[in-house]
Amino acid sequence: MALWGTRSSASTDEQFELQLSEEEWRKRLSAPAYAVLREESTERAGSSPLNNEKRAGVFHCAGCDLPLFDAATKFESGTGWPSFYKPIEAAVGEREDRGWLMSRTEVHCRRCGGHLGHVFPDGPAPTGLRYCMNGVSLKFVPS
Repeated sequence: MALWGTRSSASTDEQFELQLSEEEWRKRLSAPAYAVLREESTERAGSSPLNNEKRAGVFHCAGCDLPLFDAATKFESGTGWPSFYKPIEAAVGEREDRGWLMSRTEVHCRRCGGHLGHVFPDGPAPTGLRYCMNGVSLKFVPS
């Protein structure tokens, strides 16, 4: 799996409910999941099998198993990444991301702080938002 640019999530002073050492995260996660969730990398567009997931269920954080997105809020954005118009209430946090010479809103798991992707204001009704998530940061649990 090809990944783009890596930054350290250690740049934040936020405290999260689940705190693990770098070694513990590396044991828990695959190398691509570690790069995305802990180092804020991005998987290549179209590389995640979750982009085509259509079953009913819930998408969980691959780092800590927190339910993040109901499959009913998933839509085809045409971007090559799993996209949702709304997270489960109180499941994610957001912060400004000024990387890549632009300002975006980064989305992370509120329990472990794992980087999930970004949210953009070009999604469908009812929210008008597109939560563009890295598939490797998610785990799908069918209903």
